[in-house]
Amino acid sequence: MTKTLIVPGLDGSPEPHWQHWWAATDPRALTVELTNPGRPMPHLWEVELASMILHHPDSVLVGHSLGAVLIARLLTTWPHLRVRAALLVAPAETAGSDRIGHFGPIPEQRLDIPTLVVASRNDPWMDFSRARGLAAAWGGGFVDMGQAGHVNVASGFGPWPRGKALRDGLLVQAPLRRAEPQRLAL
Repeated sequence: MTKTLIVPGLDGSPEPHWQHWWAATDPRALTVELTNPGRPMPHLWEVELASMILHHPDSVLVGHSLGAVLIARLLTTWPHLRVRAALLVAPAETAGSDRIGHFGPIPEQRLDIPTLVVASRNDPWMDFSRARGLAAAWGGGFVDMGQAGHVNVASGFGPWPRGKALRDGLLVQAPLRRAEPQRLAL
């Protein structure tokens, strides 16, 4: 069964954030516990996320804000990891930020899996056109959420069933690959 690995961003995603709701209502979902969410460490977080992927290969990654950036960093740095698809919600701009600038620059190369970027026209963490540009650079689809802020609790997002529907659409695009049988030399 395909797992959904939920990747929170800066300061985590405590209740009633949609990521918390998702993890509580989807038996296939696990939240990736990242060390010290208030003081993110890019390389440590990459290792922690990679470890979860190694324990749950062929998962779908669902990241919010800095979690979306972390996923893009990981997939460009460690492309051999077995990830089925990625849903990147409201990515956060790292440039010029005192708290997350060390996560930049955000990679702008094609991701080799089905990817969908979800962005808002009035997100205070990233300009809409920048989010659209990242989706294109990553080779992913794009969902315009309209005036949805940062797609978080402050913007009115507790439960977010549409997020699960977007994930399910990605799964249709990313059929599970069977591992190649290993051949032994005799």
